[in-house]
Amino acid sequence: MFTGLIEEVGILRSVTSGGEMMVLNIGASLIMGDLKIGDSVAVNGVCLTATSLGDHHFTVDVMPETYRNSTLKELRTGSKMNLERAMAAGGRFGGHIVQGHVDGTGEIRSVRRDQNAVVFEIAPDRKSLFKFIIPKGSITIDGISLTVVKTEAATFTVSIIPHTLGETVLAHKRAGDRVNIECDVLGKYVDHLLHYGSRAGNEDDGGSSKISHDFLAANGFV
Repeated sequence: MFTGLIEEVGILRSVTSGGEMMVLNIGASLIMGDLKIGDSVAVNGVCLTATSLGDHHFTVDVMPETYRNSTLKELRTGSKMNLERAMAAGGRFGGHIVQGHVDGTGEIRSVRRDQNAVVFEIAPDRKSLFKFIIPKGSITIDGISLTVVKTEAATFTVSIIPHTLGETVLAHKRAGDRVNIECDVLGKYVDHLLHYGSRAGNEDDGGSSKISHDFLAANGFV
């Protein structure tokens, strides 16, 4: 599990690829202090496993499923990337619950200043994600824990303070660039429970969920 607080910006040293698989060699310094082979690292919001360690660099494998559903396939030698180690037990929980399981990608439609902040307008590649994107709710963009400002028909906005902008890859993003999106896991679990048994492929799962809006209202949840 991660918190969406980026520890450092790493640099892609090299890419080895074949078909829809990749091996990324990533240059880093801060996170190398206690990183071990087998540890989880969020790379631009994607949970990957350190497979080898070197002097100020480490490698991770990217499997086809991750390749297809994230922006990692767009990385090139020299690309900058957000890095965060898995949260340590007992550590401060400064962001929100981030799994590193990307739900989709999105295109930055515009970047504009709003006094001391920078507002990013993002269009998700899947409209179905919008049921999990709510104003003032949490969202992860390239591994960064952010708060949704507002939603429109096909886009949503997030507002970035100067510190976050300067310490993450968002400082290098422009309109037309793509980002990884992970929606709040709490909303995804609630949605799954409410629709359990009603989706295609679940015919033998024991029937639909007994959790309904009326049930939630009667128990003080809504």
